[in-house]
Amino acid sequence: MSANLPVEDPLIRMQRELKRALNKKGNIQWAMVIDVAKCVGCHACTIGCVAENKLPPGVVYRPVIEEEVGTYPNVRRRFLPRPCMQCENPPCVRVCPVTATYKNKQGVTVVNYNRCIGCRACLVACPYGARTSDFGEWYTEPTPELPGKIVGRRAAAEGYEVTPATEYGKKWPRRGRGSPVGNARKCHFCLHRLAVGMLPMCVTTCIGRATYFGDRTDETSLVAELLGSPRGRRLKEEEGTRPSVVYLD
Repeated sequence: MSANLPVEDPLIRMQRELKRALNKKGNIQWAMVIDVAKCVGCHACTIGCVAENKLPPGVVYRPVIEEEVGTYPNVRRRFLPRPCMQCENPPCVRVCPVTATYKNKQGVTVVNYNRCIGCRACLVACPYGARTSDFGEWYTEPTPELPGKIVGRRAAAEGYEVTPATEYGKKWPRRGRGSPVGNARKCHFCLHRLAVGMLPMCVTTCIGRATYFGDRTDETSLVAELLGSPRGRRLKEEEGTRPSVVYLD
């Protein structure tokens, strides 16, 4: 049985390739491959992403879409993680009236929170529903604050709600001036983690090793190998968006 196991955990290989990409001189283009045959629908990637980016209620960067397929009694569940597709030809960039949304040099579509006016044109333009708005809601808002209790709304909020988000390498306050409240928000491949040599949170939390990440310009990388798989497909290719996220059926 041990002969059938991989020699090296894919996470170890991807971590090594990430460091190699960051140390090279030249173009980096990040890409993601998701093997839906390995996804068990545990939602660990969704929860890890929320915790990593301190996302408020209603803001989700990596939902897992569930679908029941087949005909009774031969039915099964199918799971599809859906991050931002990081399109090469992103409709959201074209419709932004203030150029708050743009593609960076590494092929990731990002949002400038200080420039975004919250018009939500990008939410409408995205054919994948990969963007959400931050309405400033609190998880702990319905939690009562009772005298004499050890844990109340204020204590609970201090543990998570008011912790600054570190997206894009900055410390964004959760509320008030300079916060993302009112803005459009989306997956950004955890750029703040990549900058310090760490893989995106959704990659590291995937219990089935269904998510792969790396520099697609590195022909020897795992993600480059998988991008060439005959099992690969992109969502809504007819839209002409050319996603950087590829699924393996």
